[in-house]
Amino acid sequence: MTEDAPGGDGISGRRSLRPLGGLLAAMAVSLTGTRISAIALPWFVLVTTHSATRTGLVAFCEMAPYVVVKALTGPLVDRAGPRVISWSTDLVSAAAAGAVPLLHALDLLSLPLLLPLVALIGAARGPGDLAKEVMVPEAAERGRVPLERATGLSGVTERLAATLGPAAGGSLVALLGPLTGLAVNAACFVLGSLIIALTLPRGMGRASEEAPLSEGEWESGYWRRFGAGCRFLRSEPLLLTLIVMVGVTNLLDAAFTTVLVPVWAAESGRGPAVIGLNSTAGGVAAVAGSLVAAAVAHRMRRRVVFFAGFLLAGAPKFLILASHAPMWAVLLVFAAGGFGAGFLNPVLAALSFERVPRRLLGRVNALGDALAWAGIPLGGLIAGAAVTSFGLVPVLLLGGAAYFLTTNLAGLRPEWREMDRPRGPGARERRPGAGDRANGSRLTK
Repeated sequence: MTEDAPGGDGISGRRSLRPLGGLLAAMAVSLTGTRISAIALPWFVLVTTHSATRTGLVAFCEMAPYVVVKALTGPLVDRAGPRVISWSTDLVSAAAAGAVPLLHALDLLSLPLLLPLVALIGAARGPGDLAKEVMVPEAAERGRVPLERATGLSGVTERLAATLGPAAGGSLVALLGPLTGLAVNAACFVLGSLIIALTLPRGMGRASEEAPLSEGEWESGYWRRFGAGCRFLRSEPLLLTLIVMVGVTNLLDAAFTTVLVPVWAAESGRGPAVIGLNSTAGGVAAVAGSLVAAAVAHRMRRRVVFFAGFLLAGAPKFLILASHAPMWAVLLVFAAGGFGAGFLNPVLAALSFERVPRRLLGRVNALGDALAWAGIPLGGLIAGAAVTSFGLVPVLLLGGAAYFLTTNLAGLRPEWREMDRPRGPGARERRPGAGDRANGSRLTK
């Protein structure tokens, strides 16, 4: 769909929804593959090693490189351009993911070999995910789509992937085995790379413009860019507080997803299919929550929406698994949690794109996401060791209590009042040098 429209910032005056559609499609297939792998890989390790500790170790080896590399590649994405980073890193992820079932079929796969392959998947995924995220504002501009709506569509895409991926992953693992899920993950990465390379306009996703560097300053350019992102984050108390809170809850979510739920499914005798069923119930409700949030959340007080969402999405899912409740009750709690979670990323996205200048988009988004995700690699390790030492139910109860305290005590800090301040153009010009046009930098759960 195209129509005449004024151009700006080097973007054609013709409106086109193809860039946004192609970007969302690439995000959908790559995230769906990742969600399939999130079920297939832990289950593969659990049933082959019968060790919760080793299952947590594999989760750590994927997420630690993801977080570290994503944090460090923000300046690279800004300089090289997100488009080339996106399609090239997806191909690397596809090769590493496809090697796992291939080596297993050849009877060459061992845990010491699996760990570096999983680490390579995570290391490539980090910049690949970041590159797709930072292209959302440009795709919105090319389609003359309001940024809030484009960010909302991106959030719905993530929630759909979180719904379809686990459902497909649980079914594939139950019917064809976990290695089939890993092969499908590799295929999804290849498809995502092709979509980015073939559907986006040539001029989209180029390197961001920087002030000219003096002669001999090339070697220090990376660290100058990295330092600029760090300085900006230090100047934003609300964003820093959000990052810390989301970092703790992400650690707990990782522990829950990668270790506690698979162990619960195994100990209860329900099997891997129920993991996908629970995730599907939460994912469908999260999509509904995201759609409702896109329609009405902007009329509501952000703090109320934010903390109500966390109240539903956090502690109840830990407690319901610890209670040995019937399956219908488990599904109901997961659905309620998913609905609450659907409101979280729209609020986080709105706060981020109102505050971060466009020229700092890649590095600030990378740092914010990496810090918020820093606890994810530790989640599986901690949960695996805790379950081995104390058993499943005590760990579930402790995790639920930690989630409740983290999300509610954080709300007592004074900077949370800034959430509900006016969000018009004046709110974006808080200090000299921070008046660049708003962008789609996002802190995500």
